[in-house]
Amino acid sequence: MQLSHYNTNFKKQKFPIILVCDNVTNAPNIGSLFRIADAFGVEKLILCGEHIPLGRKMAKTSRATEKVVTYEIQQSASEVIQNLKNENYQIISLEITTTSKPIHTFKFSKKKPIALIIGDENFGVSEHILKISDTIIHIDMFGQNSSMNVVQATNIVLYEMTKQLL
Repeated sequence: MQLSHYNTNFKKQKFPIILVCDNVTNAPNIGSLFRIADAFGVEKLILCGEHIPLGRKMAKTSRATEKVVTYEIQQSASEVIQNLKNENYQIISLEITTTSKPIHTFKFSKKKPIALIIGDENFGVSEHILKISDTIIHIDMFGQNSSMNVVQATNIVLYEMTKQLL
C-alpha cells in the first residue's frame, strides 16, 4: 500500500546545514529549493540577490513548504557567507572548477555546521565566493552536458550530506 503524507513514519530531523543561494532567481527553482530544504531537514534557507520572486509561481512548486522552512532574504551572498565563516561554519560551494572535489569521494565533517553554497542558474557560484570557500565540490557528469539544473544538483548533494551526517 502506498503511504501518504499523513501515514509515513519518517523521523523528523534537522541537520546543521544552511543552504545559501547565490542569486538563484527562477521562481519554480526557489519553490523547489524550499521543498527539498524541508525534505532534507535543512536548518535554514538563505536567498541572496536583488530580485527574489516569492509569488504564486514559487508557491506552486514549494507546495506550502515556505510556511515551515526557516528562511531569510539577503542582498549580498558574500556578506552572508563571511558572517557564517565567522560563526565557524564550513563553507562548501557546489561548482565545477579546476580544484573541485567529486562529491562521491568527499567526507562531510560533523565537527562544524555546514553552509552549502549554490549558484545562479546560468553563471553558477560567483568567483569571489569560490575564493572564500573552504571546499568546492562537484557532481561527476557522464554525458555531453557539463552541468545540471541547480535544484537537481542540490538534491544530490543534500542526499549525500544528510546520509553522511546521520
